Amino acid sequence: MTKILLKTLKGNTGDRVPFWFMRQAGRYLSEYREVRATAKNFMHFCYSPDLATEVTLQPIRRFGMDGAILFADILVVPDGLGQKVWFEAGLGPQLEPVQNETAFDKLSLDGFHDKVGNVYETLRRLSRELPKDVTLLGFAGAPWTVATYMVEGKGSKDHGAARQLGYGNPALFDRMLSILVDATSEYLIKQIENGADAVQIFDSWAAAIPEPYFRKWIIEPTREIVSRVKAKFPETPVIGFPRLSGTLLETYVRETGINAVSLDTGVSLDWAAQHIQPLMPVQGNLDPHLVVAGGDAMEKEALRILDGLKGGGHIFNLGHGFVPETPVEHVARLSEIVKNYRR
Repeated sequence: MTKILLKTLKGNTGDRVPFWFMRQAGRYLSEYREVRATAKNFMHFCYSPDLATEVTLQPIRRFGMDGAILFADILVVPDGLGQKVWFEAGLGPQLEPVQNETAFDKLSLDGFHDKVGNVYETLRRLSRELPKDVTLLGFAGAPWTVATYMVEGKGSKDHGAARQLGYGNPALFDRMLSILVDATSEYLIKQIENGADAVQIFDSWAAAIPEPYFRKWIIEPTREIVSRVKAKFPETPVIGFPRLSGTLLETYVRETGINAVSLDTGVSLDWAAQHIQPLMPVQGNLDPHLVVAGGDAMEKEALRILDGLKGGGHIFNLGHGFVPETPVEHVARLSEIVKNYRR
């Protein structure tokens, strides 16, 4: 059967717009919460093929998306490198910070694939269990975004600790980005070897970095990862997502070697249609809070996006992931709109 999403990623645009949603497996689904309650902790959840496979399949069964994204977390990579990672209720991810050479020297690629191997098993299971017309998407966090957690030891509003380390100790920060490029490249290659049809690189915290550092910390590491993946799997699409990168988005698209790009909520559709779609397919950019609101506001914006991007390669998606309070019936209605739309 034809995988319409995979065809679109490769530049073959048909009359129907394929769709999937970031964080489509998640807390807005009651069946997800039931499975989540059986895991000892969140990292155990990510490393449990039975549980991760089930929650990846749940939204496909309910809504019939054209893509299923592996259920895991971007912090699997620092965990695999030997940094202690855990999640606390109400606080989110917690890590032992890496802010000096002593802490950095504890990180190692030795044993990385053994540590994260259950993620590959989840992909193998999904490749067998997904409907044959559904594209299986792997993913990883981009080096800059993952580094912000590794340095801060938690999430951050301004990623100040990582920025200060990068400015004040560039040699150490370069070493951190380098080991993340190595680990992320190998991780994505292994995902493809184990069944992923395409992969996405999430640079969720790409905003507010001065242009020279945007090139050094975001474009250059991403370009190197894409280059290594393409050396092994030249036909496998790589999607980039430099969230909130503003006018630097076009530079990112032109210089990283990606095959498609996700658009955050703030990207102008007219600008994207004029400057980005001629270069590659785009994905996005519905505000996830519109899906919480539902009704006319959601439906009008969904159709505006579909109409605004119908002139080129387009995969319908969100500008960021679903939030937990999203009503299931709103997701069902949005899915229906996209399925019924024709260019």
